[in-house]
Amino acid sequence: MDNQSSPATGANQLRRNALGVGAVTFLVVSAAAPLTAVAGGVPLAMLLGNGAGIPGTFLLVTLILLMFSIGYVAMARHIRNAGAFYAYTAQGLGGLMGGAAAMIAILAYNAMQIGVFGLFGAATAGLFAGLGLDLPWWVWTFIGIAIVGVLGYRRVDLSAKVLTVLVILEYLVVLVIDVAIIAKGGDSGLTMTSFAPSALMSGSPSIGILFCFAAFIGFEATTIYSEEARDPHRTVPRATYISVLIIGVFYMLTSWLMVNAAGADKLVPELQGLADPTTFLFGLAERYAGGWLPPIMNVLFVTSLFAGVLAFHNGVARYLYVAGRERLLPASIGVTHPVYHSPHAGSVIQTITAVLVVALFAATGQDPVLALFSWLTNVGTLAVMVLMAFTAFAIVAFFNRNPGLESNALVTKIIPVITGIILIAVIIAIAINFGDLAGATGLLAVFLPGLVVIAGVIGLGLAAMLKSGRPLEFARLGAGQEI
Repeated sequence: MDNQSSPATGANQLRRNALGVGAVTFLVVSAAAPLTAVAGGVPLAMLLGNGAGIPGTFLLVTLILLMFSIGYVAMARHIRNAGAFYAYTAQGLGGLMGGAAAMIAILAYNAMQIGVFGLFGAATAGLFAGLGLDLPWWVWTFIGIAIVGVLGYRRVDLSAKVLTVLVILEYLVVLVIDVAIIAKGGDSGLTMTSFAPSALMSGSPSIGILFCFAAFIGFEATTIYSEEARDPHRTVPRATYISVLIIGVFYMLTSWLMVNAAGADKLVPELQGLADPTTFLFGLAERYAGGWLPPIMNVLFVTSLFAGVLAFHNGVARYLYVAGRERLLPASIGVTHPVYHSPHAGSVIQTITAVLVVALFAATGQDPVLALFSWLTNVGTLAVMVLMAFTAFAIVAFFNRNPGLESNALVTKIIPVITGIILIAVIIAIAINFGDLAGATGLLAVFLPGLVVIAGVIGLGLAAMLKSGRPLEFARLGAGQEI
């Protein structure tokens, strides 16, 4: 069957030819939740990390991810599979490692999505409380889960259209702040201090790097939509590079202007003086653009979080679908809807999982931000970093076994090895600093990152069972669709 032109008529196929470069890019960029990262993540990175050096850190991380993308998109030209990291790991490092990657990926995207739902509930509760409707955070979270569940169950292009509108609005409101800061020249003129080595190495640069990496989580999802993309040979590589560049340049520019708006030497003291550092951007908006902007930002902050959880939900559903289709999980999960051609079984499972986890945190009185959001998103970040490291070395192994597919050793060997080593260093830094990053103490600081190891062991076990009982299917793990 011609994957480039055939309609989605199969009984168990994702909706083909549904997404172009723009749609895939918006699905990916929305997972990075630009306004959420700039308003929530960047001030914390500045406070806990390397202060005025964060813009330079974003530049460094953007370059690392562009390097990673070189081998990543090279492999994407030869494997079309919604399993993305799992598929590449299985095809490069073998089925057992592929099984581990599949379960780590399912953990990663579930943790990211459910964790962000905690912040979504808290932000939405605060927004509506200001309008006179005071409800617990978990009520709004459950409403959000229901809406995301409906969109995830239906056609992926419907989700893409919703995300496109929300993401454009997010960028516009931040760009308004950026332009206002440029127009007024910041606190005392615009300087390039943030890109000096002394700024980059100030404070705690390792924590700054970790926050910057976390802000990009979701960029890799271009390949998750490869089975639904039009002309994936071009769509996936273009969407990958465009996503990294849009996210990276946006974060670098905006964080640089935030530094200049406060003044590089005044930045950290100002953040330390705030009861909630995530109000920093809202204060800059009022100072430079006027009091009309923060109320709009409050609304868009909520929609930014919604866009993020919807994008992560789509990612989880597709990983579950592929794991079922390739028999790592029960075959009943690896089916698509007869009308929407969506991974509806995976979508329903993810929705139920989110309901149960949120209910547990609500019933035990946990804080939606300091516990649900902080703990789970840091687990998700660690898991994604592990998957990226797997993939970097899988690229080398895959092209070593298939030397005729790509001839450039820089693309297939040298750059992937360098990025793999860098990612291992990042993983070690996350593991060492996990308690401080997530606000977890004691056994919890060990158990939470340990979930990644547990997921990997479960995946290894499932792959071993498949190898024993269905060796032919085991041999094809991650192969996906021929293109």
